[in-house]
Amino acid sequence: MYRGFWYAEALDQESALAPSLRGAIEADVCIIGGGFFGLWSAIRLKQANPDMNVAVIERDRCGSGASGRNGGIATNWWAKYLSLMQICGEQEARRVCEAAESAIDEIGSFCDEHGIDAEFRKDGWLWTASNQTQMDSWELLTLELEKHGLNPFQLVSPDEVRQRTGSPRVLGGIFDPNAATVQPAKLARGLRAVAIKLGVQVFEHTPLTKLERSELPVVHTPEGSIRAKKVVVAMNAWGAQFPELRRMITLMSSDMVATAPVPERLKAIGLDSGVAITDSRTLLNYWRNTTKGRIVFGKPLGQFGFAGDIETIYDKPSPAADKVEQEMRSFYPQLNDVPVVSNWTGPIDRTIKGLPNFGRLGGHQNIFFGIGFSGNGVGTTVFASRIIKSLVEGVNDEWANCGLVDQEIKLFPPEPFSYLGAHVVRNALVKKERYEDMNKQAGWLTQKLAALAPAGYVPQLNDVKE
Repeated sequence: MYRGFWYAEALDQESALAPSLRGAIEADVCIIGGGFFGLWSAIRLKQANPDMNVAVIERDRCGSGASGRNGGIATNWWAKYLSLMQICGEQEARRVCEAAESAIDEIGSFCDEHGIDAEFRKDGWLWTASNQTQMDSWELLTLELEKHGLNPFQLVSPDEVRQRTGSPRVLGGIFDPNAATVQPAKLARGLRAVAIKLGVQVFEHTPLTKLERSELPVVHTPEGSIRAKKVVVAMNAWGAQFPELRRMITLMSSDMVATAPVPERLKAIGLDSGVAITDSRTLLNYWRNTTKGRIVFGKPLGQFGFAGDIETIYDKPSPAADKVEQEMRSFYPQLNDVPVVSNWTGPIDRTIKGLPNFGRLGGHQNIFFGIGFSGNGVGTTVFASRIIKSLVEGVNDEWANCGLVDQEIKLFPPEPFSYLGAHVVRNALVKKERYEDMNKQAGWLTQKLAALAPAGYVPQLNDVKE
């Protein structure tokens, strides 16, 4: 199975494979999905309840899905503050953002405590503009944050942002010091090792075949089953196989390339820290270096999943690799001779507001879900596992009552309209943002279609709660 650059690098260091599930067993909690969300949830539950029997099933190897294929950029949620205010009010938005912020340090301290070499570097996030249209696109957000005394962002001069990114294309930006980069597959594999050490039963190469929604749910797999008191659906984009979750998200790919290592070249242009970098378009350009001196660059340009079917889409090289490489080289023309040595793709479970939703699947009191991290799950799955822990334990606390639980979430259209519409909107966005790169404005229809896209980092006027 083709999993991409990060995962191949992680498995160079360890090739252990947990057993597949065979036969019928029982558990207090069964978590479906061995990525960041599932593993953080398993660890948090087991640490709080050492006698709890927790089982995790994973269709491939733990971390082989979106958790091991992303940019390895752990940002907090201050950039989502306006959307959070609209969903759950100012006080809860502040609390959620503070929790998401604390998750960054929790990743670093967890790695230190457990000896996980996930290449954690807390060097911040540069939110930049790569054309004139994007300049000051963060201003609506920062003004609202300042109104509430919350703004963590620092304005960076055009010269400084170009020096810190090493890119002549970057025109301006702001800086959030509380963000980090990691090697995501190494982090996922490290979480897996900790979970197993704590006594979590981990079953790899064990896909879900059926979820029986009896009073005590039964998780069926090809060669076994788990009857559990509680079940957690932590499947990221693969959760779209459940009808209740399918229209909460649109399934889209994010496509990435990695260069050969050139640490001295990156140091010479100023890109030698672990800073995470994005621009301000909806089809986001995001990139960073690695500890070995590679540039890893991503952009969502590839394929969409139809009606929750993604089994054959993402386990192969990126179909948009040439376009992603072209975009990367537009930021770093001085590195045009540095070859791209790997490309890959992975799924994003994007919601309309760009924020996840949590709750009970179909109203079942013993089956819980979290879905819709929208490409921002590296850091936020850490605090999201607190929500799952409270829901599973049945406690009536601030996490079980979090504003992200049981949202009245706006749904995407049913198929085939969602699939067809996704292509129309994506193509309009590509056209609109291509015009903006040339300091031109796309036509009225293109702009209207592009405006239908789910929320990105850049806030919209209707995100401000009156």
